[in-house]
Amino acid sequence: MPFRGADDAMSTLARRVGLAIRRHGLIRSGDRVAVALSGGSDSVALTWLLRDLAARGGWTLAGLLHVHHGLRGEEADDDEAFCRAFAARLDLPIDVTHADVGARAKAARHSIEVAARDARYDAFAEGAHRLRATRVATGHTMDDQAETVLLRLLRGATARGVGGVRYRNGSVVRPLLECRRDELRRDLARRGETYREDSSNGDVRISRNRLRHELMPVIAMIAPAGVTAIARFATAAEQDERHLTQEARRRGRLAVLAQSPSGGVQLDRATLVTLPPALSRRVVREVIESLRSTVSRRHVDEVLHLAASQRTHGHLDLSGLSVDMDARIVRLAASGTAIPVRPLVFEHALSVPGSVEIPETSGLIEASYQKAGLRTALYPTGRMAAFQASALPLPLVVRSRRPGDRFRPLGSPGSRKLQDVLVDRKVPRDTRDRLPIVTDAEGRIVWVAGVVAADHCRVTLPEAGVVILEFKALEKGY
Repeated sequence: MPFRGADDAMSTLARRVGLAIRRHGLIRSGDRVAVALSGGSDSVALTWLLRDLAARGGWTLAGLLHVHHGLRGEEADDDEAFCRAFAARLDLPIDVTHADVGARAKAARHSIEVAARDARYDAFAEGAHRLRATRVATGHTMDDQAETVLLRLLRGATARGVGGVRYRNGSVVRPLLECRRDELRRDLARRGETYREDSSNGDVRISRNRLRHELMPVIAMIAPAGVTAIARFATAAEQDERHLTQEARRRGRLAVLAQSPSGGVQLDRATLVTLPPALSRRVVREVIESLRSTVSRRHVDEVLHLAASQRTHGHLDLSGLSVDMDARIVRLAASGTAIPVRPLVFEHALSVPGSVEIPETSGLIEASYQKAGLRTALYPTGRMAAFQASALPLPLVVRSRRPGDRFRPLGSPGSRKLQDVLVDRKVPRDTRDRLPIVTDAEGRIVWVAGVVAADHCRVTLPEAGVVILEFKALEKGY
């Protein structure tokens, strides 16, 4: 159901948020949306705006999600009480998670800020499941976007890093990225609504707070429209990065000569150095990411510098990454791994409904669309799986695994390397390259056929429609 036209009962701000939701495909008819509520002005305003828009958009406000980080004592307890009272006033269910962020930061050797963010998103995923929500909306604003871009630039980010906060990341959506914080607070004042102030936001020892309180006011004086300009730049950078990454993957396949079961990758040196720098950097970055959890710009530059040199042989040790080069080949591997072997590479389009043969695996994948009723498909076994149609952008692609593949397996607390998932599931090494990997129109892994589905498209609302995928072996396959 589309949003209705001008409505005197709806504020201009609400109409703008509704248009942003439509334009970026954040929420679809039939979705159940949970709002991440801290008690601050942004999340309180988001709740009211989505409440105004839900009926017009044909979707449901499923409830609220609140995370108590265990960091601010009585103040955090008061935040929780405020959120519970707010939910009661709006007659909405609320899911509250208590997290020990301090212990989490210590165990993972992360900063408090990073540990708190990870705890929040883990809680959002688990709480959304309990509320049967298909989307989680957060209150990130244009001001947050500008601050994020500036922080990343100051820390040396490349084009990949300055794309800023995305409108959508899996099931998490951010409808307020085109709104300023001040206008949200004016909207709350118009409604006579209160909100909580987090005292830690005034601590200028935290980089983001110092930037917000000291640098952003200067930018506003120099360029009154500066925040809008930075946010517009972030959107353009994210679009450019997406296109360049897709192009790098397409052309980079010509450079990848081999990939070993143990994770080593063999690149054609001549192809690599003749790619435009914007693409060669991304090819090397994705290869390194497939071999280790983190990658730095310095490592990428050193590999490319070695490949472009006049030397016929060379070697680099890059913090657990071994790079060897001869006149024709650049080999990258985690230290101690074997020389790579040539992998099986394939890619086929899959229509819904439809089917596609995968000769490389002697198999066939069939796709169908179903409404509620096919209960056996909602509890997949082996080679059949069901997915929420609204969370599955089409068209689908069936392909072999690639360096850098990551996704969040069903029931997992976070994103993982595909390689690690296959190891944990005890998939034999000699069959991993033959596994059909189904991806959606955004390039996200949907299903590792016969092994595990992705969490972001699990079935939460079968009556809204599901896509059924089934892998059939035409003969003895993997």
